[in-house]
Amino acid sequence: MSPDPQLSLAIQYGTQAPELPRWRLRRWVRQAVNGVAHDLDDRNASRSTGGSPQSFTSSVLTLRLVDLDEGRTLNRDYRDRDYATNVLTFEYGVDPSGTASGDIVLCVPVLHREAAEQGKELLSHAAHLTVHGVLHALGYDHIVAADAEEMEALEVEILGRMGISNPYRP
Repeated sequence: MSPDPQLSLAIQYGTQAPELPRWRLRRWVRQAVNGVAHDLDDRNASRSTGGSPQSFTSSVLTLRLVDLDEGRTLNRDYRDRDYATNVLTFEYGVDPSGTASGDIVLCVPVLHREAAEQGKELLSHAAHLTVHGVLHALGYDHIVAADAEEMEALEVEILGRMGISNPYRP
């Protein structure tokens, strides 16, 4: 098994989120990055579908926490959807040196609303969407059913290692 990849993580607060301190977010991102690296090792980076995640030796990620206005603006400008979504990810791929990079945006008010509506603990929901965003930033997607199953299974595995139950179960 390869060593855990290096992680360079910038955390930006565009809104207040005292329940989501840097140490907690860093821990979740690190778990996700390591989970992806181990998954790719286990599968020898072979995927049957297009848009497959690539092996990487390091990652450079930015995680930004935003309010409703910024979340809506980003989703509108980059996805043509005029509402604030829970997580928005920009994947930049793996460069020739083996560094994967991406930006992840979490909309804090949406996380709060969804957790309340779904009867989930806020931190569990935030951890899930952080992991989900990191997986997208590292090349995973859920457009094709088989890819969605693979991505969800990896999310559940990573969250389970953190003591968080399966977010896809009612």
